[in-house]
Amino acid sequence: MTTRRDFLDKMKVTALGLPLLYHSNPLLAHETPYQGPMLRVAIMGLGSYGNRVAEAMRECKNAKLVGLISGTPSKIPKWQKAHNIPDKNCYNYENFDEIKDNPDIDAVYIITPNALHHPQTLRVAKAKKHVICEKPMATNAKDAQEMVDVCKANGVKLLIGYRMHFEPKTVAVIKMRQAGEFGRIRFFQGQSGFRIGDPTQWRLNKELSGGGAMMDIGIYSINGSRYMVGEEPIWVTAQETKTDPVKFKEGVDETIQFQMGFPSGAVASCLSTYQMRHLDRFFMTGDDGFVEMKPSTGYGPIEGKTHLGPLTQPHKTHQTIQMDEMAQIILEDKKQLVSVSGEEGVKDMKIIEAIYKAAKTGMRVEV
Repeated sequence: MTTRRDFLDKMKVTALGLPLLYHSNPLLAHETPYQGPMLRVAIMGLGSYGNRVAEAMRECKNAKLVGLISGTPSKIPKWQKAHNIPDKNCYNYENFDEIKDNPDIDAVYIITPNALHHPQTLRVAKAKKHVICEKPMATNAKDAQEMVDVCKANGVKLLIGYRMHFEPKTVAVIKMRQAGEFGRIRFFQGQSGFRIGDPTQWRLNKELSGGGAMMDIGIYSINGSRYMVGEEPIWVTAQETKTDPVKFKEGVDETIQFQMGFPSGAVASCLSTYQMRHLDRFFMTGDDGFVEMKPSTGYGPIEGKTHLGPLTQPHKTHQTIQMDEMAQIILEDKKQLVSVSGEEGVKDMKIIEAIYKAAKTGMRVEV
């Protein structure tokens, strides 16, 4: 995996040749910087993923980090220094409604525990700011739909953090399927899992997470099946396995195998787990071809091959592409290949609820 340090080291080497390069190509020396519309973003939730997004946004052309919202105000000074954020653009969870009166902020990216997404989205929407919300967008479909409705009522956009919808190799595969290069799709397999650590973290607290592995990592296989197959599932079945009931308490799923059926007759077989390593793989086969991606949803680089050969699209930092694309969706109504709208997030929540019901009852559940 290429680290930010590796990237910076390469940039230092490249910079040594810049004077000669610009001297030999005067057109490059006069290249004008981007002067188009800029989405000014405040990040809510200054944890590890919030930091990843903030670092990725340094390379964005269309989006800029301008504000901070934290439930732990002691984190803010360090972030301010790192990202040059003024005091007037910093808030806590009690006073962030005041962003309504701050013209410097266009949108808030909510990167907090799952159960906080719903109330925080409603407050941001009522402050008349656009919302980008991490997935899963809520802990149930009812709350998810209310988030969509309130954002619409307040005239702001709601986007969900589906970074894979912009990832180059993933986009290439979706375009191949749309072009019919796999023929009729017959089968999809998604394996999403890792062995989770600290048992006291919020992801293993049902009140904050809304569940377990399914809410965190299984959603990748759910969403992936939909954009890979290109259809919406109409039924699910599921089986739950729990080997450590101490760590994975009631309502916190450790491992769920689930199956989905699609209108065309295509079927999916997926695994979501917090107890197994090395599970990040998509496979899909049709009458005329196949695709395998492994890793399929990690931070990259994504690797894959089809019946035509390896996928060779260059790796780009997912969150950088995501934020640049989302800026264009919000500011310019750009249409994307696969939606990242709030409505898209509601669909995933309905499927998750159906999977939990199927695992509990042992019955096939219609979606």
